[in-house]
This record gives sequence, C-alpha cells and structure tokens, in this order.
Amino acid sequence: MWSSRYLTRLDFRVIPVILALMFISLLVISSYSISSTSDHAEEAFLTPIVKTQIQWFIIGLGLYFLCAGFDYNKLREWTWILYFIMILSLVGLFFTDSIQRVHRWYRIPFINASFQPSECAKFVVVITLSWFLERHRTVSTSWKTAFNAFLIVGIPFLLILKQPDLGTALVLFPITLVMFYFGDIRPSILKWMTIIGGIALILVASIFLSLIPHETLRPYATKVLKEYQFDRLDPATHHQKAAALAIALGGVTGTGWRKSEFSGRGWLPAPYTDSVFPGFGEEFGLLGLILLLLLYYALIYFSFQVTAVAKDPFGRLLSAGVSVYLAMHILVNIGMMCGFLPITGVPLLLVTYGGSSILTTMVALGILQSIYSRRFMF
Repeated sequence: MWSSRYLTRLDFRVIPVILALMFISLLVISSYSISSTSDHAEEAFLTPIVKTQIQWFIIGLGLYFLCAGFDYNKLREWTWILYFIMILSLVGLFFTDSIQRVHRWYRIPFINASFQPSECAKFVVVITLSWFLERHRTVSTSWKTAFNAFLIVGIPFLLILKQPDLGTALVLFPITLVMFYFGDIRPSILKWMTIIGGIALILVASIFLSLIPHETLRPYATKVLKEYQFDRLDPATHHQKAAALAIALGGVTGTGWRKSEFSGRGWLPAPYTDSVFPGFGEEFGLLGLILLLLLYYALIYFSFQVTAVAKDPFGRLLSAGVSVYLAMHILVNIGMMCGFLPITGVPLLLVTYGGSSILTTMVALGILQSIYSRRFMF
C-alpha cells in the first residue's frame, strides 16, 4: 500500500515551487505579525505565528511524502467512509459555538488550534466523485448517474452554504463541472451548468464594474442570502478598497519587507490570512506579485500534467478534480483581492496562514504525486 520506491519517481519540479510558496508565506506572516509597538527592523523573523506556520508546513511536508508513496488506488476502498465522516463533521459544526457569527471551525483543546472541515470536504468530494464516475462510466450519460453525482456534491454544498461559507461552497461548482466533463456526463447537463456559471459570473462582474447598481439587487438577493453576505457583493466596501490600494501602493518594486505604511499600520484587514496577496504586493510590488503568479502557474501546470499522464480513469478523474481544486482557490482569492469578485474568505494556497488549508493542500499535492509516480503501471 505504501512504498518508498515510488518517491524516486516523483515530479521533483514541484518541490522547489512548494518550498518557494512556503517561504513567501513566512515572509508575509513575519512582516504583519510583529508587535505594533516594537522596532520592526529589530524584531526577530520567527514571531509566534511564524513558528506555528512552520509547524504546519513540517506536518504538511510529512503528509505530502506519505501520500506520494501511498497507492492512490486504495482510496476506492475508503471513499464512502471518508464521505460519511466528512458529512458528520459538517453537521457537527451546527452543534458547536459559533465563531465570528459562523459555524466553520472546531476548537481543538490543549493545542490552541482550530480545524475547518469544509477545507477537507472539497477534497473528499473530489475523491467520491472520481470513484463514482469511474464506477458508472458505462452509463455515464444516463440521468440517474447525473442525479446521483449531483447528490454527492449537493449534500456537502448545502451544509457548507448553511455555515455560512459561500466562497468555499462555490468552489465546488467548477470542480464538479470539470469532473463531469472528464466523466463523460450527458453533454446537455454540461451545457446548462456552463450557462448557469457564465450568467453568475456576468452578474457578479456587472456589479463590480458598476454596470448594475449594488442596491438595485438587494430586495431580490436578500431572499436567498443573508444581509452581510449580500453586503460582500458591494465593490465599495472598506476591505475591497483597502486591498486594491495596498496593491497600488506597492508600485513596481514595493515598499520593502516590513516597510509597508498602509498594511503594516492595520488599514488592510487580515494581511496574512484573507488579504495575504495585497499584503505581499505592497511590500514586494508588481515584480513580487509576478513571481508569485509564476509559481502558481507552475504548480497548476505540473498538476494538470498529471491528468495527461494518468493511466486509469480513477487517476485521471482524481487528478483533474484536484488540479481544478487548487486552481480555483488561487483564482478566486486573487480575483477577490483585485476587486473582480466578492471577498468570501477563500485562502491563497500555501501562503495564507492556517493549518486546515495547508494540510489539505499538501495531501492533495501528495495524491497527485502518487498518481504521477505510478504513471507507467498497467
């Protein structure tokens, strides 16, 4: 089930990209987690939050190599166990105390940490859909197959939406669309999913480009969204303006590490969690952001290459789903911070502070390497 010999067959181009993203994460967190009363130049790099992030990275790298040596085909046997545990964890959130008015995290006693099951839920949905679509590939165009596939996605989608966590829930839509494509689901379903997704994007873009006034939609949108969720669609919120301004203030070369006047003084909300992209952009400028985008491009390119070389339907579906999962987190987070999408709390992979996202991402990347290292098996 696990063999170290497969670790010699990994795509070693991915590892420097992962380490570079981790280093960028530590730079941003160290810069924005220093004490506001201290001398920024003299405070140590290893702030308490940086040390915590390093711990998550070490655990994540361990999981990466563990999953890379693990035979991904064994996931078929655990699919429904993982799915059942995932549903239980999402339901259990509603029996816990809310944190910041939402039910998204479990508090882990003794280690002063929290766990966000919705991050793992997206990955488990990918595994379950891969298993289901492979098993039903001979009847993939039937309505029954499509209905059951929608049910697999729909249950966690509604539970995550209820937390509420609109951003995380919506990431499931493009994942489902791409996996349906690779799973040969009925073309008419793919057509309507594409149309619905396109209309939604056009509507959001129209709001953020001020083609449709924000308040005009309030009476209709608040019938399905909470008031504060709809307020996030306002392109003139402080968070939206602050993110755009931080990126603009960075210019071409940036203000320099720990020298940001805007984000460093607290004007940018959550500069090392949700707003890590503009926080990094102010200090390292356009050149730094281009480097970051190139690293993400390489990560996604290498991920989709796994889909191209996978030798079995399960591996192809799984790698495609994971690749889209990674790509959507990157696109949505950057789109939010650049003012193209509403800010919904989707993390920037391997850069945003937080253990749940890091561990899930590293497991996903490890599974991709498991598929890649077994590409010559028949």
